[in-house]
Amino acid sequence: MPDLLEALKSVVESFIKDENKTPLHIGEAMGCWIFIALVGETQVQTEAGINSTTDPELRKALQEAVNMLKSQKERISAFMRSEGIPLPPLSESKPISDPNSVPLGVKLTDNELANSLKKKISMAITNSSETAAQTLRSDVSLMWAVFLQENITFLTTFKSLMRKRGWLKVPPPYYPAGLPQTEK
Repeated sequence: MPDLLEALKSVVESFIKDENKTPLHIGEAMGCWIFIALVGETQVQTEAGINSTTDPELRKALQEAVNMLKSQKERISAFMRSEGIPLPPLSESKPISDPNSVPLGVKLTDNELANSLKKKISMAITNSSETAAQTLRSDVSLMWAVFLQENITFLTTFKSLMRKRGWLKVPPPYYPAGLPQTEK
């Protein structure tokens, strides 16, 4: 079955391939700079998380995040280079190490690792949507829409794991004044 998003992407690309590519404005360039810094640092911090957890499901989810973040970093880097935007300095990838060798005073809990990644992916979603709204060029809007879709898809799946494990931080329910209360 064809992927609906891929089909829509193909249609949009056919409309924008001949569009005049004006130089990026400062807001678009800044959005790129913030995004690459965010995904670059999140990738390295998530690699460190893989090196400090023994939970197989969490390790798998963290590795999926690293793969997605590396791909996004490569694509935004190539785009920035093609547009003449200088790249910020980024941290190097972490080597694989034994999670059992991490001292307890340094090691983050699985709950902390999961919530840290959730916050950072949420920030990437916000950055992608803000920059997509600010951009003037259709090809750039499409790039941000793809990043947005990837991050939302990952986070939706990841929150299911967090909920299952009791790691998801859920605020208390809001009951407006005057709303009849029902017993649960």
